[in-house]
Amino acid sequence: MATNGHQSDVLIIGSGAAGLTAALNLADRFKVTVLAKGQLNEGSTAWAQGGIAAVLEPGDTFESHIEDTMIAGAGLNDRATVEFVVESAPAAIERLAQLGVPFNMEGDTRHLTREGGHSHRRIVHVDDATGWAVQEALQNAATAHPNITLVPDRVAIDLATSRHEERYSGAGNVWGVYAVNRASGRVELYTARATILATGGAGRTYLFSTAPRGATGDGIAMAWRAGCRVSNMEMMQFHPTCLYNLEVKNFLITEAVRGEGGRLLIPETGYRFMPDFDDRAELAPRDVVARAIDHEIKRLGLDYVHLDISHMGADFITHHFPTIYEKLLGLGIDMTKEPIPVVPAQHYTCGGIVIDLDGRTDLPGLYAAGECSESGLHGANRLASNSLLECFVFGESAAKHIISCWDHLPEPPAIRAWDESRVEDSDEEVVIKQNWTEIRRFMWNYVGIVRTTKRLERAQHRIRLLTEEVNDYYGHFRVTPDLIELRNLLQTAELIVRSALHRHESRGLHYTLDYPETLAEAVDTVLVP
Repeated sequence: MATNGHQSDVLIIGSGAAGLTAALNLADRFKVTVLAKGQLNEGSTAWAQGGIAAVLEPGDTFESHIEDTMIAGAGLNDRATVEFVVESAPAAIERLAQLGVPFNMEGDTRHLTREGGHSHRRIVHVDDATGWAVQEALQNAATAHPNITLVPDRVAIDLATSRHEERYSGAGNVWGVYAVNRASGRVELYTARATILATGGAGRTYLFSTAPRGATGDGIAMAWRAGCRVSNMEMMQFHPTCLYNLEVKNFLITEAVRGEGGRLLIPETGYRFMPDFDDRAELAPRDVVARAIDHEIKRLGLDYVHLDISHMGADFITHHFPTIYEKLLGLGIDMTKEPIPVVPAQHYTCGGIVIDLDGRTDLPGLYAAGECSESGLHGANRLASNSLLECFVFGESAAKHIISCWDHLPEPPAIRAWDESRVEDSDEEVVIKQNWTEIRRFMWNYVGIVRTTKRLERAQHRIRLLTEEVNDYYGHFRVTPDLIELRNLLQTAELIVRSALHRHESRGLHYTLDYPETLAEAVDTVLVP
């Protein structure tokens, strides 16, 4: 018996900046359901320390922000997308201020900080915890809106498409999603006329990552399985400076520490090595800094390098970086007096589901926004603080398109319920844990900051074996959140490796010793299902 389960006008999967922006733009006219995988604030948005880039400083221009973005993206960006996002930025920040985001002020103007790759000060921020303030403001507004239903603890398994209709069709329409309710363990069906994927990135494919635990590439993997093209998955951004601490995983030391004078040093000797790699030293783009640190760590057999800003004085440091200062003090590191041990870590997924300027994917009824998408904004490397910006611009853009074409969006037909008749409960959770650890380790070692064809082929071989194992497991046992994530991690890893093998050059974040030159023409890596 098919039921259309929980039906709303629009379904949004993901409760971060992109998802909630879309919800707030739709809710005055439509009933919107927002599914979160865990708690509503557990996504990447809340963790963003930096800020939001926009042209606000006298003397700065859209043209300059566009150029900085194109340079960081190593020419792989889509210029029309970059122009669209940059020109939409000041208005997006205004709307956040109206929602109550308490941006730092300097007199009667917003305080702007500068980050690597930017030619001007153009980052609005809330101390060094901007994302938290943004998440809170969006979430409060969404909670207060009578047309928005926020549903935590729902782990999406797969998109419900034309293939799941009671009368099978190959039309490729997306009608919603099947998701596991964490509390009951049952699979629920959520249907809608339009579905927006705002599921974030795929950072947890890697051993060291600044991404939250839930960043397992779910939206990208689900869209790919449903028939969407995926682009530039080899472009994985590694943040140069993640705290090296065996107890505390994923604590990021923001870019702004280098922007405000922090220096990278070899621990034993105190030697400042960045000038050897780039004239811009610590202010070089992230990929350059991450590769330099990776080079020194491998060359000297180090566990980490030092990031030192203690020469700037205690008052300056505690004023600019209160959150980081407090956190480190709790771990026995006083950044006003001593250096911080740091390593590079996976930080941002620049590739993803192919979308247009309206946030539309290849499938009717399906949109995507934010880190799970590939809009053409970031190219081969994301410019600092353009990520939250992309969420606001495309969250709104997708909402506007849904509103404009609402009368042409058909009602969902009868969709089949999830079939659990042939599966049993698993008694082998250890299999999932083992495979998860294995993927993250070989992705770090073979598909990390510096790549070779041989390493990539090794990773591909391991992925094939694991995929057989996981598919067999998936066919026999009842789905659990861990199994869903493992399946998506493997699918995402496969897309990353396939894309990396396809690119026979080094460009931006994709650096391979076998093809160190950059080709004259920048071409997207587009995978077709």
